Amino acid sequence: MELRNVAIIAHVDHGKTTLVDAMLQQSGTFRANEAVTECVLDSNPLERERGITILAKNCAVTYQVPDGPRAGLVVQVNIIDTPGHADFGGEVERVLRMADGCLLLVDALEGPMPQTRFVLQKALEIGLRPIVVVNKCDRPDSRAEAVLNEVFDLLVDLGADELALDFPVVWASGRDGWASRDINDRTNGVKELFLEIIERVPAPTNDAKGPMQFLVTNLDYNGYVGRIGIGRVMRGVLKPGMSVGLCRSNGKVDRGRITKVNKFFGLGRVEVDEVLAGDLCAVEGLVDVSIGDTVVDPEHPDALPRVHVDEPTLHMVFSINDGPLGGREGKFVTSRQIGERLDLELRSNVALKVAPGETADEFQVSGRGLLHLGVLLETMRREGFELTVGKPEVIEREHDGQTCEPWERLTLDVADSGMGAALELLGSRGGEITKVDPRNGRMHIEADIPARGLIGLRSRLLNATGGEAVMHHAFSAWKPVSSNVIKPRANGVMVANEGGPGPATSYALETLSERAVMFVKPGDVCYEGMLVGENSRENDLVVNAIRVKPFSNVRASSKDATVVLKQPRILSLEAALEYIEDDELVEITPTSVRMRKKVLKEAERRRQERTERSRAEAVTQEE
Repeated sequence: MELRNVAIIAHVDHGKTTLVDAMLQQSGTFRANEAVTECVLDSNPLERERGITILAKNCAVTYQVPDGPRAGLVVQVNIIDTPGHADFGGEVERVLRMADGCLLLVDALEGPMPQTRFVLQKALEIGLRPIVVVNKCDRPDSRAEAVLNEVFDLLVDLGADELALDFPVVWASGRDGWASRDINDRTNGVKELFLEIIERVPAPTNDAKGPMQFLVTNLDYNGYVGRIGIGRVMRGVLKPGMSVGLCRSNGKVDRGRITKVNKFFGLGRVEVDEVLAGDLCAVEGLVDVSIGDTVVDPEHPDALPRVHVDEPTLHMVFSINDGPLGGREGKFVTSRQIGERLDLELRSNVALKVAPGETADEFQVSGRGLLHLGVLLETMRREGFELTVGKPEVIEREHDGQTCEPWERLTLDVADSGMGAALELLGSRGGEITKVDPRNGRMHIEADIPARGLIGLRSRLLNATGGEAVMHHAFSAWKPVSSNVIKPRANGVMVANEGGPGPATSYALETLSERAVMFVKPGDVCYEGMLVGENSRENDLVVNAIRVKPFSNVRASSKDATVVLKQPRILSLEAALEYIEDDELVEITPTSVRMRKKVLKEAERRRQERTERSRAEAVTQEE
């Protein structure tokens, strides 16, 4: 049986996982009567809810060539499904080391997007030759030929060599289950895609007779056996019961023993007696194995280069929930428990960094973007953690004597009617427009923008364009800090005053909603310092949201009137992180997401403002 290792890379929502579904179904991996869900590899609940791939996954397909000169040939294709969102680029970078070739998926309408450039650049850096798959060719607004030219231009722009530029093309519709070399031939399922993989992706050439060498590029966990190292055998043969060395990041070589070796088969794993060089597998028994470690023959401890991952661009402060409702809804609430959970995350999330905060109850957590950190927070929330998080801030670094900040390459698709508002927003946040292109009644805008200008941009774009904007972005480069002023939140907030905690009342919210968009509904618990609404003006306003109607022995004419309140704005976790300002926090519990001021007491906030104002005036006088 021959072997092929292939990674599927693409921008988010271009159809990677759907195409893998078709490959699994048509290769005979599932029984004819077996019920299979869509996007079967997206097994994480967050992936299913959001419709995106967050974690890289492996599966193996056994395919027998049905006809032609290689009829009867049986090939095992190890498929590596990678995330498409820029924030999970750390997952992409490490698992590409397991592949010998890649399928580059592009949408037949959208063409190459920011993340397409990112993942393709990473693939070219390690020498992978792409097979270009133009997906979603069944779309009525498809522009497949133009997209193919854009892919070629992208490869040239990235400095691809002649071999990479001579790429094969497969036209496909993952949803309809076909992939063909001829865009008009849709009768053979995904057979021709398998044939391209067999012909174009080289078989592994690793030395099966040398000393054993296994690179760990991913981790799994089992409550019975502990950590499971996933990766590729780069040299020799890997067998259960072997005594091995574990090459660490600090240069040390620890000793260990492999208890079990599992190969990928379909969507699962099967225990085997050996795995030869070039194949992918999962090993058990190595207690403290980490991503990037090399498992070696103890007599020949040759460590492989560790996986390099781009530096984080955004950081946030995680701290305990010290509000009035702290400890009521969560199971894990102490700084020790939060710190242990972050340490556990560091073992598998290679793009994450954690440093101590200003106090013992704080942690400075750095990641690749707001979605990267938002998914971590949502996962912790569902596990029972309770904590508060500060406003996301970009990371700056010194380069050639200049302070630099991360810039992102942004693409935006809006309706013609929303183009003016979108361009105005981009300009106010330091964006530099590089391209405006009409596409099927919509405008396609490309721009370079500071990463700090992206914080809160998505929700404001949706509001300004009536929900019509589609935005994507990926890291571009480090540039000197932009002098353009990025405007803070345009509106002030309504802050609950002293009293409580207590439930918000219809009587109080009826009056407040006349001049604000509320964040709470009747019955929601409010406390002093909590944000209960967005003011219609720029200033913050202290209000009473738990006020009750006074009793009277006089019957009012409106006593029996029905109170109709406007629907409150319920912000998601990521929307709340984008919304808050420097003096505010997001309180996260298993059942609630609330926004509050850092300093809860109004008197203390006023005192702090006076102190800061006096300090600023003193500095001005000295100058």
